[in-house]
Amino acid sequence: MAESLQNGLVLATQVARETPVRRSANGLNFATFGETGVPDLDLDRMLEAVPAPIVAALKANTYYFVPLALREKPEAIDAKVRQQTPAVVAHDWTDELSDAAICHRNVELGSGHRGVFISTRLMGDRFALSFEFFINVAHAFVDQSGVPEAFSDLVWQQALDSVRGETSFDAWESRHLALGRNPGSAEDDRRPASRREQRAVRGSAARAFTAAAESTPNAGEAPVDEKEQKGFFESSFADAVAIYLLSLALDFDYGELREREYPLLAPNALAARLRLVSELYPPNSGYDFAVRYRRRS
Repeated sequence: MAESLQNGLVLATQVARETPVRRSANGLNFATFGETGVPDLDLDRMLEAVPAPIVAALKANTYYFVPLALREKPEAIDAKVRQQTPAVVAHDWTDELSDAAICHRNVELGSGHRGVFISTRLMGDRFALSFEFFINVAHAFVDQSGVPEAFSDLVWQQALDSVRGETSFDAWESRHLALGRNPGSAEDDRRPASRREQRAVRGSAARAFTAAAESTPNAGEAPVDEKEQKGFFESSFADAVAIYLLSLALDFDYGELREREYPLLAPNALAARLRLVSELYPPNSGYDFAVRYRRRS
């Protein structure tokens, strides 16, 4: 068993070296350390939700589920230990250490391998833990595989159509910057639009697009910030993959993903993205994908 440095803290590299690594039924490498508080059945259900084509791109990663992964140089341990421990995890929860913890910590383990240490005890429930894990999986997948052209085409058309909201702050900001807009003053993202307003927005966007195309040398193309556009494609695709995986692992209300910094993407637009992701990466056996709309009372 990994030897404690101080107050139950252990080097992340030592945990990786001494903790047996297992492989889920779909091929993901993972391990558990300490008092995680996560039942084996819940952990298996979450891990095995990742479709095989996505797993194939994650061979360099091992996912370590630990009670707490600490931020770099946490104040909860003394200066001498901090100098010697660039990455540490806790064997159990304490209030003091929780203040120094972070949701996850990536640690390079050598020979091209990476350990992703996920703090299970910082997550309030199965939903939070699953989404944290799937966000990590999705970003690693995008880093390795890029963004499918079909998805880029879909989300860019949605952006040109001024579809309301986005799936994360990064996607929301990069989308607006790619189109030369100020994300903080996008009035169409402040409140739900009526169908009449949506038609008006689409019409004005189409007219603006036509005018821009007529005034630029490259006919049919509106001027865009290509760097921000690429960031938008990557962020929105990672978000869509993570939400898709979350929907496979458990039933949840889309509103649970709401944050204060940006408005959520319109449900119909999200459904289109998720259906495309499900076509590209079909669910594993024993998992089903479905989008259900709540009827207004």
